[in-house]
Amino acid sequence: MKLTTKGRYAVMAMADLARFSTGRPVALAEIAERQEISLSYLEQLFAKLRRGDLVKSVRGPGGGYLLSRQADNIRISDVILAVDEPIKATRCELGSPRGCLTTSGRCITHDLWEELSHQIHIFLSSVSLGDVVNGRVITSGNAGANGARGGLQVAGEQGQQAVSANAAD
Repeated sequence: MKLTTKGRYAVMAMADLARFSTGRPVALAEIAERQEISLSYLEQLFAKLRRGDLVKSVRGPGGGYLLSRQADNIRISDVILAVDEPIKATRCELGSPRGCLTTSGRCITHDLWEELSHQIHIFLSSVSLGDVVNGRVITSGNAGANGARGGLQVAGEQGQQAVSANAAD
């Protein structure tokens, strides 16, 4: 499964905003330059993020955007869903009783991909914007002694919880 640029760019921009706002509004042009994202594309994304109540805009000189709440209280899944990025690995339409086959049935692997979508959502819901900005997301490349090939660990609220998932080759 692969996220489109819409979801990835929204998370990148929100992480940039969380890191650089320090209580002052951040102009989209600054985010666009640092993250190498088109300004007009960011404007579209931030309109959706504002409607999703994840950011608030400040007009006038020195204006820009602020997070609507603390970074530790914004989940990555919230950001992705706010920009209308579905978290799914099936070909079927979300919520539709129809399957992905021309006969309207479900393919033989439907339940597998549906569960993968569910696990991805659980993972993205367990990671906050604060976790990303403060380096509390640990990938298998730097996880240390766990030695799980393809493993992934995420330290949650103040490192008290860890979510682990091992991916098969």
